[in-house]
Amino acid sequence: MEKTKEFFKRLIETPSPSGYEEKIQRVVREYAADFADSITTDVHGNVVAARNPDAPIRVMFAGHCDQIGLTVNYIDSDGFVYVLPLGGWDPQTLVGVRVTFWGRKGPVEGVIGRKAIHLLTEDERKRVPKVTDLWVDIGAKDKEEAESVLRVGDCGTIPLDCRELMNNRVAAPATDDKAGVWVAMEALRRIDGSKLKVGVFAVSTVQEEVGLRGARTSAYGVDPHIGIAIDVTHATDCPNVDKKICGDVKLGGGPAVGKGPNMNMRLVDALLDVAEANEIPYQLCAENRITGTDAAAIQVSRAGVATALISIPNRYMHTPVEMVSWDDMNAAADLLARYCESLDENASYIPE
Repeated sequence: MEKTKEFFKRLIETPSPSGYEEKIQRVVREYAADFADSITTDVHGNVVAARNPDAPIRVMFAGHCDQIGLTVNYIDSDGFVYVLPLGGWDPQTLVGVRVTFWGRKGPVEGVIGRKAIHLLTEDERKRVPKVTDLWVDIGAKDKEEAESVLRVGDCGTIPLDCRELMNNRVAAPATDDKAGVWVAMEALRRIDGSKLKVGVFAVSTVQEEVGLRGARTSAYGVDPHIGIAIDVTHATDCPNVDKKICGDVKLGGGPAVGKGPNMNMRLVDALLDVAEANEIPYQLCAENRITGTDAAAIQVSRAGVATALISIPNRYMHTPVEMVSWDDMNAAADLLARYCESLDENASYIPE
């Protein structure tokens, strides 16, 4: 278990904003080398680790490795750096946060600044800041000095640390969706090879946060019969969240199995049967439209894929302190491993 936890921490501590995932994919390949029969990387940057890849039935797991980040857009004459978001930030969570730019000469540290509260006008205090109201101070004395270490288009991340909390919980940036990458690779590792009759392809996909791009290309390449996206969903067991609107999803209650038009209901039922037969805890999550996850791209790849979505409950999504539970992640990995062991070469979810 310690090695698998270390893998998760390495995922968290490796920068991977959308479009800049090369470093984290090296971490994935290194970990998967211990158990995968093949590991490939496509031109888009997706890493595909497979077991029994030549089997007639192919199952694909997809967890996206990219995180939301920042990109340098402009450096003014005084050396202050202005940024654009890579993915969906709530700018309020960025005020006063440290940032690391991954520049051409190595990491460049900075802090995200805004006018101090004492200097804000009454109207400014009432207004939610935009990213364009913020700047990054790297300590440079002028534009020339800043440009000696940074270029337009360099990416930045908030501090990449992982903190273990009470009750087997973890707080870290980018558990959306490094938790999903961990589950995909752990599920692949945990499959009992003596029971495996299908091919299983665990994919660390890229660029989900900017349009599900890696899932689209990797699903085309793998051409799976069954595709299961692993992402996060909102844990609603915290203050000020209306369960009548957002559903009832708890940290530590097990992975959330999605039900809705983005899923093949026969596949969903099969996953639930496996969970119940193996006493694996799970929750249900209603999805009344196509989801904003890799499942949306996988479902319509080529001539169509039987698709499901397994989600890890996540508090404070798209903030520096996203929170997930080790218990939910482990249950998700076990569920997917046991599911693959239950399949044979006749597996099909085509409606009769």
